Amino acid sequence: MKPALLEVMRMNRICRMVLATCLGSFILVIFYFQIMRRNPFAVDICCRKGSRSPLQELYNPIQLELSNTAILHQMRRDQVTDTCRASSAMSRKRRVLTPSDLKHLVVDEDHELIYCYVPKVACTNWKRLMMVLTGRGKYSDPMEIPANEAHVSANLKTLNQYSIPEINHRLKSYMKFLFVREPFERLVSAYRNKFTQKYNTSFHKRYGTKIIKRQRKNATQEALRKGDDVKFEEFVAYLIDPHTQREEPFNEHWQTVYSLCHPCHIHYDLVGKYETLEEDSNYVLQLAGVGSYLKFPTYAKSTRTTDEMTTEFFQNISSEHQTQLYEVYKLDFLMFNYSVPSYLKLE
Repeated sequence: MKPALLEVMRMNRICRMVLATCLGSFILVIFYFQIMRRNPFAVDICCRKGSRSPLQELYNPIQLELSNTAILHQMRRDQVTDTCRASSAMSRKRRVLTPSDLKHLVVDEDHELIYCYVPKVACTNWKRLMMVLTGRGKYSDPMEIPANEAHVSANLKTLNQYSIPEINHRLKSYMKFLFVREPFERLVSAYRNKFTQKYNTSFHKRYGTKIIKRQRKNATQEALRKGDDVKFEEFVAYLIDPHTQREEPFNEHWQTVYSLCHPCHIHYDLVGKYETLEEDSNYVLQLAGVGSYLKFPTYAKSTRTTDEMTTEFFQNISSEHQTQLYEVYKLDFLMFNYSVPSYLKLE
C-alpha cells in the first residue's frame, strides 16, 4: 500500500511540473507576440544576425544585374571615384585620416550601417531614423523624436569613439552611405537658417559679429554687438576670405561634403541625393531589412530653400566672388555630378 501511495504522489509531482512548464511556455509566447505587435523592431534586432547584411544585399550580383536603382548608385559611386582620382593626380598633398575626422559618421551596430550626416541635407530626419534603428525598441516612430533630441550627440554613437582596429573593421564590413545636395542651394539654406532667424542668437554671436566686423564698413555698434543682420553678400565674402580659411575650419553647416565625410578616403557604398531623398532613403532602409515597417518621414516643408530662391540670393554677388566661391565648393559640384548653375557669372 505504501509503495502505491508513493507512486501516486510522484506522478502528481510530475504532472504539476509538466503543467507549470506548459503554462510558462504559453505565457512566454503570448508575451512575445504582444511585444512584436507593439514594436516590430524587437524581431529585427534579435533575428537579423545570420541574414544577409546591407552590404551583401547592395552588391548582390542578381540585384546589380536587374535593378535600375542599383545601376544608378553604381554610376554615382563611379563619379566619386573618378573625381577623387583626378583630384589626387592634380594634388601633391597626401592626408591620412585620424579618428577626429570621423565624428560625422554615425554607426548602427545592429544593422551594420554607417551614415555620414551632412547638415542641411535632411540630417535631422536621418538622425531620427538612426535613433530608431539603434534604439533596440526604445523608439518606433521617428517623427515622435523631437528635433533637438536628434542632435544630442550622446544619443548616437559615431565612428571616432571606436579603437583603430574597430574602426577599420566597420569601414570594411558595414554599408556606408551619405546624402548630398546641390552645393549652393545647401549654402543658401544654411545662411537662411543660421543668419535670418532671430532665435539663432548663438550663431549671431559666434559668427555674425565676426562677419560684420570684417566685411561691413562703418558698421553700427549695435550690429557689431548683436551680429543678427548679416547680409548674404557679407557671408560669401567671409567664406572666400583667405583669413577665414586659415583661421579655423568652416562650421559644419557650410563646410564642404568633401571635408565632412572624406569620400576620397572612405568608400561610400551609397550616395543619396536631396533631389531624390525619399526614394534613396527608402532604398537604404530596404537594404537594411527594415523597409517593410520603417519609411523615411515625408512632410511638405513650405520654408524649404529652392533653386529659384538660390538664384535670387546670388543676383547681388559679383562675378569675381561667384568664381571664388565656386572654387571653394568645386569638388562637391564635380564629385556628386552637379552642373555649374546657370545663374553664375564665372570669370
